[in-house]
Amino acid sequence: MNSLSLYKKFDNGSFVMLIDNTKERYLATQNLDTEKSVYGEKLIKLDDLEYRIWEPFRSKLAAAILKNLEDNPIKESSSVLYLGASTGTTVSHVSDIVGNKGVVFAVEPSARVAREFLENVASRRKNVIPILMDARDYLRYYSYYGLVDVVYSDIAQPDQTDIAINNCKSYLKKGGHLVIIIKTRSIDVLMDPKQVTKNEAKKLERNNFNIIQTVNLEPFDKDHSLIHAKFVG
Repeated sequence: MNSLSLYKKFDNGSFVMLIDNTKERYLATQNLDTEKSVYGEKLIKLDDLEYRIWEPFRSKLAAAILKNLEDNPIKESSSVLYLGASTGTTVSHVSDIVGNKGVVFAVEPSARVAREFLENVASRRKNVIPILMDARDYLRYYSYYGLVDVVYSDIAQPDQTDIAINNCKSYLKKGGHLVIIIKTRSIDVLMDPKQVTKNEAKKLERNNFNIIQTVNLEPFDKDHSLIHAKFVG
């Protein structure tokens, strides 16, 4: 990537698309923690603002956007419950997007992984609230916050969709949005990944969700899909 040639910016209210003079596209978010790179991503100055390149091979949400996710419900000022924060790669970009008027409640059960997340992301960003618990124990963190606009779930467990549904029923506003990463091989290693995704979508529909869009994340993530759904209560 020739950063000196970045000359166009398209903004949809939740991220920017940078295009260089070869017409190559790069996702980026405006850096809330200036001069700090979280996972080695490139920083770029444009129009007196600093942006962080959002790597689609490191973030499934970025991959979905580049695979034509029609609407990213995570926007400026959104409140987000993020299940499966890991080391904070995607959380950091969600933090950039929601800005200082928004908040990200980031749930991560692994103490080892959480140490890196706390050091590199949560301790440096006032809009990120770490919750060091298992998302299965969703009733244990009810005191942290009220209802949220978006639940984002990225959990590699066979019951990943059930975990997301339980959290949504407890914490997602009626009319709010669920963005869930379906890790098909974690659910059923033998079944066709497309069928696994369809089955999980049907499970969401049975639990008062309307499916807005399903996005296959290949070539960025094999056997992974993103489902965007609306909680109708």
